[in-house]
Amino acid sequence: MIPYGSVARLVRIFSTATALLFVVGLFSDEVLSQSTRLGARDPGVRGGPPGAGGLLAGLTALEQQVFAVGREAFLDVASVQGTIPNTEAGLGPRFNLDSCAGCHAFPDIGGASPAVNPQVDVARLEGATNQVPSFIRRDGPVREARFKVNPDGTPDGGVHALFTIAGRSDAPGCVLAQPDFHMAVARENVIFRIPTPLFGAGLIEAIDDDMILANLSANSGRKQGLGIRGRANTTTGRPNTSGNDGTITRFGWKAQNKSLEMFSGEAYNVEQGITNDLFPQERDETSACHFNQTPESQTHFEATNVLDVPSDVTKFSFFMRFLAPPMPAPDNETIVRGRKLFTDVGCALCHTPTLRTGKSVVEALQNKDVNLYSDLSIHNMGPGLADDVSQGNAAGDEFRTAPLWGLGKRIFLLHDGRTKDLLEAIQAHASPGRGHYLPSEANQVIGQFNRLNELDKQHMLNFLRSL
Repeated sequence: MIPYGSVARLVRIFSTATALLFVVGLFSDEVLSQSTRLGARDPGVRGGPPGAGGLLAGLTALEQQVFAVGREAFLDVASVQGTIPNTEAGLGPRFNLDSCAGCHAFPDIGGASPAVNPQVDVARLEGATNQVPSFIRRDGPVREARFKVNPDGTPDGGVHALFTIAGRSDAPGCVLAQPDFHMAVARENVIFRIPTPLFGAGLIEAIDDDMILANLSANSGRKQGLGIRGRANTTTGRPNTSGNDGTITRFGWKAQNKSLEMFSGEAYNVEQGITNDLFPQERDETSACHFNQTPESQTHFEATNVLDVPSDVTKFSFFMRFLAPPMPAPDNETIVRGRKLFTDVGCALCHTPTLRTGKSVVEALQNKDVNLYSDLSIHNMGPGLADDVSQGNAAGDEFRTAPLWGLGKRIFLLHDGRTKDLLEAIQAHASPGRGHYLPSEANQVIGQFNRLNELDKQHMLNFLRSL
């Protein structure tokens, strides 16, 4: 596996190389003129400083210490028994990667997929016998794989971990086969997810349900005219809510997770195979590959320092909760023009520019504007984006409106990372109905975008890459 520091250096090189391209592409009158003649184009990932990864403004001294402890845990690399130097115990038996920060790396810790995919090297780390699936590439996104259906044809939808610990020096005697990804790909039975960026996640968590519902009801006439329905992920006729308390879930590509702590515990167990207080059983209990007592990550009641008491899962949640939102680029003429067009064509009806938090025990999260560009609700996106997988109560073609803040620093786009091109990602939002899937709710909005002249399209793309 490429050491994390090497990945970080590659990311910095990538950022420097793209900085000039962004300056030329976004601010040059010549390029804007070119877009009129040759067609609008994605200006690409914005260069310069990360603009993310730091502390939320207004945290207390203790909250800042908690953030630092959580960040340190987020950077930890896992091994099977913790016997490899500079690692923590718990990896596997099945896993996708060995570190939270490996997935959430760009443009800084807490972000999304880096330019160089660490999954390629972790496959054979410490003597492991894994084969790298065809859909995992060094220059592609970090991915998890889900199967649509089981062998008997019943719905599956669960994560099938890419790798096993078989053959590793710290897993003696373990024999465990990888899933048959070759057959799954041949049968078109596999779909993908890429990491969601975590910047500003605490602000998203602190938005009241009433705010989300009021925003869904706003501009109802215009939404209805454009075919936009959308719903909070709830159980009362509008997926999805937490099944027991009925409150709106909001994290994940289909808004299937309620809280950052639940999100953390599930990811720790699914992505690294590490059992914890929230998910205490191994996902694969093959006895020869079961080396540690469970849960492998737990609350440390014996700790004398209060900062050492929480489990890694709790530390992760505090790190995410206290991450600052990403910083946009400063306004200029093309960004201002693009922002207006974004509203005019109807994109802002789902990608709501600003919601507001409610009361919070953390002063830094209370009554704050959240410029996330999302309604945190799910929408029918049609068969073009449909993956035939249900999560929570979201159906196979329903996805949460992805928050767009930080988009300027995102390499891979859409839920499966199928493209790096923003224009292609926009067009993928449109899809006619087919089979049991309705047409995409975004069809008329994308139609209005397509009717813009090429210069105005370029302004919109420039605005989006400024976020």
